[in-house]
Amino acid sequence: MSDSIGTEPAPLVLRRVTVRFGSFTANDAIDFSVGRGEIHALLGENGAGKTTLMRVVAGLLVPQDGTIQIDGRVVRLTSPLDAAAHGIGMVHQHFMLISTLSVAQNVCVGIAKAGRLFPNLSQVARDLDEIGARYGLHVDPHALVGSLSVASQQRVEIVKALYRGARILVLDEPTAVLAPQEVEGLFRVLRMLAAAGTAIVFISHKLGEVMALSHRVSVLRDGRLVTTKATADTNPAELARLMIGEDLVLPQVDGKHASGPVAIETRSVHLRDEFGVPRLSDVSLAARSGEIVGVAGVDGNGQQQLAEILAGLQTPSSGSVIMTSPDGPIDVSHSGPGERIALGLSHIPEDRHRTALVDMSIADNAALDSIDRPPLARWGFLSHRAIRAFAARLIAANDVRCTGLDQPVMTLSGGNQQKVVLGRALAHSPRVIVAVQPTRGLDLGATVFVHRQLLAQCAAGAAIVLVSTELDEVLALSDRIVVMFAGRIVGSMTRAEVTLQRLGAMMTGQTA
Repeated sequence: MSDSIGTEPAPLVLRRVTVRFGSFTANDAIDFSVGRGEIHALLGENGAGKTTLMRVVAGLLVPQDGTIQIDGRVVRLTSPLDAAAHGIGMVHQHFMLISTLSVAQNVCVGIAKAGRLFPNLSQVARDLDEIGARYGLHVDPHALVGSLSVASQQRVEIVKALYRGARILVLDEPTAVLAPQEVEGLFRVLRMLAAAGTAIVFISHKLGEVMALSHRVSVLRDGRLVTTKATADTNPAELARLMIGEDLVLPQVDGKHASGPVAIETRSVHLRDEFGVPRLSDVSLAARSGEIVGVAGVDGNGQQQLAEILAGLQTPSSGSVIMTSPDGPIDVSHSGPGERIALGLSHIPEDRHRTALVDMSIADNAALDSIDRPPLARWGFLSHRAIRAFAARLIAANDVRCTGLDQPVMTLSGGNQQKVVLGRALAHSPRVIVAVQPTRGLDLGATVFVHRQLLAQCAAGAAIVLVSTELDEVLALSDRIVVMFAGRIVGSMTRAEVTLQRLGAMMTGQTA
């Protein structure tokens, strides 16, 4: 599609948009447009400038150069209210919702349409039901947002944008927080919205999703526009080359690792949550040195709780967790993360923002796992010189793209944040690695880097428990795969035994 369809101007056109942060150019003279009823994918590695460009569209950033046209008229967007007034809605990767308010209350916060002094929540609820019925976006208007699943919260964000009159919808990495079975549901909604005339910008780094969903695709690399072309005229291999600048193939296990003795295991572990609801039932799992054990399953079937028990973040209601040390087996069922780290365990958490990183500098975050041990600390005193030297080595070894050691870690791209987490976890040659969704939200280049690091650690003798909802990842890296359903392990297969049919059957609760 071009900038206009017939004589009708395109809903959104960017011309030569440039955004600088000091001496760093995040967007360099970018041209971009999206037509009515079009899904235009914006593709690129983490840090390529995708989100920055769309923050301009959402009124969150004002570019130093270039113009924005809405329906053929040049506009200046200086705030999200400006953008909303021009029919622009953005669904951010990290949702902008208030968890203690209901869906209806979240939708009408800050807008006069719902009532100037006291919002008419009953009318808002009826409007939301109507939008939900029209587009298949059913959410309970009266439900507390904090009680909803991630996928439901994303629907709330889309409904909120539509309620506020969005004709141009921007979605920033919308599948990064979704389990695989939720992605197709989102795609159905986006296709319906496009068919109704909504202009959609779909920010992603996932090639398969871009090919399946979009009409056109634009590729950014290092803040510059590399190409814009019809999706039908390209293929995943070409897009990967354009994103990264070279051919890149995901590594995978070639043959079988030479596994050694059991390094960590759970024995008949049960877990009940604070409400007494069973989350894990009779889970026995062992990982050997030099082995990657993949834990597969539809998200929410106990994988996260199992990982937290292995890492020492939760204590089992019954059963035991055993780690093997040079002095023999040790029961660590009631030991915390610090004690397990001292025994050689490293944990790569699922949510890097909530559980892996703190809002401090890169150097401070790099040192978190070993801040109480030499050479970073001696006799209770921190050595800032040693901390900075350690962080500098971590940044260099893991190719963390940053302005320096003192850059706040939360200002890094998602891929570079994950490299800090990964580098910290692997810095001391761990004997056991619990890796949970280690590539969630990462682009192809960062994913390849993470996979290579895990395979290298395994080859060096580490036992790795890999929890992932990405089946391709589990199949590519695992020596052995266990499948969880409803808090139980329903089957275990070696690489030679795995078929997609068997794996799919187990993921729906059928036993091996």
